Amino acid sequence: MPELPEVEVVRAGLDPAVTGGTVTGVTVLDQRALTRHLGGGSHFEATLTGRRFVGAARRGKFLWLPIEGEDESLLVHLGMSGQMLLRAPGAARERHERIRLDIVHPLHGDLAIVFADQRTFGSLAIDALVATADGAAGGWGTDAATVPQQVAHIARDPLDPAFDEDAFSARVRRKASGIKRVLLDQTVTSGIGNIYADEALWAARIHPETPAASLTSSAVTRILLEVRAVLEKALAEGGTSFDAQYVNVNGQAGYFAHSLNAYGRQGAPCPRCGTPIVRESFMNRGSHYCPKCQRQR
Repeated sequence: MPELPEVEVVRAGLDPAVTGGTVTGVTVLDQRALTRHLGGGSHFEATLTGRRFVGAARRGKFLWLPIEGEDESLLVHLGMSGQMLLRAPGAARERHERIRLDIVHPLHGDLAIVFADQRTFGSLAIDALVATADGAAGGWGTDAATVPQQVAHIARDPLDPAFDEDAFSARVRRKASGIKRVLLDQTVTSGIGNIYADEALWAARIHPETPAASLTSSAVTRILLEVRAVLEKALAEGGTSFDAQYVNVNGQAGYFAHSLNAYGRQGAPCPRCGTPIVRESFMNRGSHYCPKCQRQR
C-alpha cells in the first residue's frame, strides 16, 4: 500500500494541475471505485461536474481536492494499487482505468485526471469538510483548518508542521502493543506503513516487538527522528516502487527501494553489522530486522 512519501509525491504532482481547474466531465467506468462515496456513479458525476478545485491536500495516506465555495472536497484513497494519472484530453483509456475527470485549467488548458486501480481497493468520494480538532491546517497543501469527514479520525503525520511531539510520545508510551504495531496505528500517527516502520526501527536499533510502554522518552524521540529521516529521504527519491503499481502522476516510478536497509532484504547482510536480516510474520505481512542490532529486550 502506498505510504506517506508515495501519496505526497502524487499530491505534489496533482496540485499545479488541479488548482484553479474546473471539472467539465466525469466518467465512472467502475462503481467499485466509489466505495467511499455515499451516492452512486450518476450522483458522483452530476455533483462534481462544473465544480472548481482550489488545491490538493494530504493527511497521512489520504488526499483531497477542496472544492471552491463549498464545504466539500473530492476525497482520494489509493488503497493498495490506486494511481492518479495526468493525461492529455482524449488520451487512450488506461488498462485499469476506473474513473476519468476532464478538467479545463486557466493556464494549462484541457487535461484528464485518470484514477486507475488494478486491485480495486482504492476509492474516490465527494466528502464534507469538517473543522480540525486542534484548529490547525488540515494537512499538507492547505491552509484551511478543515479535513474531509472520513479523515477526521486520522492523526497528523510526523512531517506535519502541527504534529505534537509530546502528545505523540505520551500516546506511544501508554500502549502495551509492540512498537511497530503502534507506528502503524493511523490514530497515533499517520502515513507510516510496513516499509517505513521497518526502516525507521532498523535505524533506531529497536526490535519491532518491543512493548511501546517499555520505551523511554528518549527512545521514542530517537524513533521519531528516524521516522522523519526515512520519510524525508523517501520523498526526495520519489517514493518506493517494487512493481508498476506505484507511480507518480506522470507514470514514473520512485527509486527509494534501492536505499532500503531492512525491508524486503531477508537473508541479506545487515548494512551495519553484516548479520543476515530476518523476516517474521506480522499482521499478514512481515517484519524485517537485524537480530543483532535490534535485540529484543
